[in-house]
This record gives sequence, structure tokens and C-alpha cells, in this order.
Amino acid sequence: MQKRAAIYVRVSTDKQTVENQVTALRQIAERRGWVVVDQYSDAGISGAKGRDGRPGLDQMLKDAPRRKFDVIMAWSIDRVGRSLIDLLGTIQTLEACGVDLYLDQQSIDTTTPAGKLMFQVCGAFGEFERSMIRQRVLAGLKRAVAQGKQLGRPKVDPAIEKRIQAQLHSGKGMRKIARECGVGTGTVQRIKQEMTGPFADAAA
Repeated sequence: MQKRAAIYVRVSTDKQTVENQVTALRQIAERRGWVVVDQYSDAGISGAKGRDGRPGLDQMLKDAPRRKFDVIMAWSIDRVGRSLIDLLGTIQTLEACGVDLYLDQQSIDTTTPAGKLMFQVCGAFGEFERSMIRQRVLAGLKRAVAQGKQLGRPKVDPAIEKRIQAQLHSGKGMRKIARECGVGTGTVQRIKQEMTGPFADAAA
């Protein structure tokens, strides 16, 4: 049975064109006896963006469960994922739908046993990367606590906070208060919310 292929292409800037990728992938599909049934494109979109910022990728992943195609073809790993973890998530989504992935430059083709093995290796590295990131974050937090650093939002000096409250009561604008008290507008907004919050009356 002839495989139905969908092509996914992406370029980072408007000055680049997806046509070279499309032409090469269509030629590969023809040599393999695959019929190209759809094409998804994200032109002028950085690879740093996630699925929500790439409409072509998003639509492709929405169509995968509908079995509109059997294999997704892309020029290289960096066209599909912004990181190994991101790529792994995309591959797992496709695998759950029974859709294979072909990446030309890395010779990854999950329609073959060797390609499926490569996917499993990628999965192992992805889990390792996730674990390392988690360990680094936890180690950083422990180190900060051991050094006596206060985690979370820094507290405002009580005298400054009272001054801000008084100026808020007078009806002065938040930007002006922030400028005069040497704090950010977010700090003034937080204090205002605390003054007008559900527990403000009870505390008065």
C-alpha cells in the first residue's frame, strides 16, 4: 500500500524561501514511492517559537490524529523542533497517532526498524536532558537557600510601602507614585490590590 506523505517546511526569515526544501522532499517522496497529499509551512517564523507560535506545525499536529497522512517529511531536525525535548514531544505525538517521521539531513526515518531505534535513542536523550535541567534547578534553589538568599519576590521596605499606600489614598497615579518612591509600577499595583482586595475591609 502506497504511503501518504505530508511535507512540513519552515524558514526563519521572510527573505528565505521554502521552495528548495519542498522540491528536495518531493523528489525523495517520489523515489520512495510515497504520494504527497499535503504540505504545511511556517515561513518567516523562528524555530525558537513553540507550537502555539507556528500555525503550520500546529495544524499538522491537529491533522495527525485524523490520519490524513502516514508519514511527515521535513528537511532537518531544526525545522521541526526548537530543542531535543521539543522534538521528542512532537515525535511522541505523531507516534501516538501512528504517523511516522522522516528527517532527511539526520537520516531519521521511523518507517524503518533502524529509524525506530534512532527514535528510542532520541527519547532516552530527551529524558536525560529533562532530568539534568530539573536537577540543575533544584541544586540552584538549594544553593541559594544555603547562602541565605530569599527566594521569590523581594519585599518592599515597610516605610516605603506606607508612603505608597498614603499616596494611593490621595488618588495619585500609579506611574507617578512608582517614580517618586523608586519602585516599579508592578509593586504599586500589587499594594493597591492588597488595599482593595477581599480581605482589606476585614483588616481595617
